[in-house]
Amino acid sequence: MEAIREAIREAIRIERLSKTFSNGRKALDEIDLRVEPGEMVALIGASGSGKSTLLRHIAGFTASDAQPSQIAILGRPIQQNGRIVREVRSIRRDIGFVFQQFNLVNRLSVESNVLIGALARLPLWRRLTGRFPGAERALSMAALNEVGIGDHARERAANLSGGQQQRAALARALVQRARIVLADEPIASLDPESSRRVMEMLRTLNVEHQLTVLVSLHQVDIAMQYCPRTVALRRGKVVYDGPSAALSPALLKKLYGDDARELLDEASADSATDHADNNANEGDTGAPAQDTAPTSTRYAFALNPAHSS
Repeated sequence: MEAIREAIREAIRIERLSKTFSNGRKALDEIDLRVEPGEMVALIGASGSGKSTLLRHIAGFTASDAQPSQIAILGRPIQQNGRIVREVRSIRRDIGFVFQQFNLVNRLSVESNVLIGALARLPLWRRLTGRFPGAERALSMAALNEVGIGDHARERAANLSGGQQQRAALARALVQRARIVLADEPIASLDPESSRRVMEMLRTLNVEHQLTVLVSLHQVDIAMQYCPRTVALRRGKVVYDGPSAALSPALLKKLYGDDARELLDEASADSATDHADNNANEGDTGAPAQDTAPTSTRYAFALNPAHSS
């Protein structure tokens, strides 16, 4: 009974997870991982280390190898022994997945894309006709205002900058009333300033809305700045799980060998780009960049009945 209560307290519980691709490459190798509710955890690793594969398994998009293993979300198994459970759609309602390439429908308005997060709790006729209740539309606008792009609600998603599209994806997770956010390299294709805004929004979801956040990153310095805890993968194995502040260059070299250059070089490149952008902006009197967001306004709304006071 105590084991059941402990499992329910965990947002994500992974036991002995392995994945072998058809070419024989081991993408994940006996992964064991626990993430507590309310944590913000970085998942780092060089290209091909298994970060995206692990997130897709947690979300129930991909089945693991057919061997004893389990992934549980808030105490409910989403896959066991290489089989995704029948109740996967119900369990997935608690998971907001943020993709690297935004995963928006370009021809739809920004508001319509965000409202997609509400589909799972609406009756079939509303899903088929696209007639959303006023309460859901109000929630959508509150979410867009929360991420700083409420003024773009009626625009086509294709017209947004990359950073704005990623913030629309975060707004969709809010409307979904997700309790866990899985973000798969959400800043990989963004400029430094847009990256900062997206990471700030992820931290806001974590701190102000008590959402559990697991975000995969290439940049070690970003992990150290925003995530108290980091899980490092190498060749499908967990090689470090601990405080982000302890990720020194020496430790990364010990964990990754020559592969550490990829993680450290990206951090150095981002720092140099930030410095160049700041110098360029000191004398810039032209129009503001497209990807702008208010930093002082916060909109309060209930993401989930369990989170409202």
